[in-house]
Amino acid sequence: MYKRIAAARIRKAFDAIGRRDYEAAADGVAADVHHLFPGDNALGGERHSREALLRWFERLGRLFPELQFKVHRVAVKGPPWDMWIAVQWIDEGRAADGEQYANRGAHWIRILRGHVVHIQAYLDTDLVTASCRRMAAAGIAEAASAQITD
Repeated sequence: MYKRIAAARIRKAFDAIGRRDYEAAADGVAADVHHLFPGDNALGGERHSREALLRWFERLGRLFPELQFKVHRVAVKGPPWDMWIAVQWIDEGRAADGEQYANRGAHWIRILRGHVVHIQAYLDTDLVTASCRRMAAAGIAEAASAQITD
């Protein structure tokens, strides 16, 4: 039963990102969460706080304002006090410059004692980097910004 609840919670978080409701997406995230998003671009890097994760979500929303996730699979492993969750997804939408964007990937998420403590993304970072470079060339300065880290 707890695995179904955890899977539903994760699906709701991805839906919240699509609605740009980042507080809801970060519901249950620990103050000292470890968030890793690969790539040498404005969205890449590591964050170690909920506050930095929320700033990252805001940037994601500005750079990809119409991004929607379709979660295909969620797998939950471990006891309720120490769960690991794998999420397979496809995202689609438009970048801030109006161009179509689509990617596919997965997240590896750890929930420890009811709080999300680790989020790691696996996706085609070349697509993200190319989109950021294109947006920066179109005059969207944030697409060339330094990574959000703490």
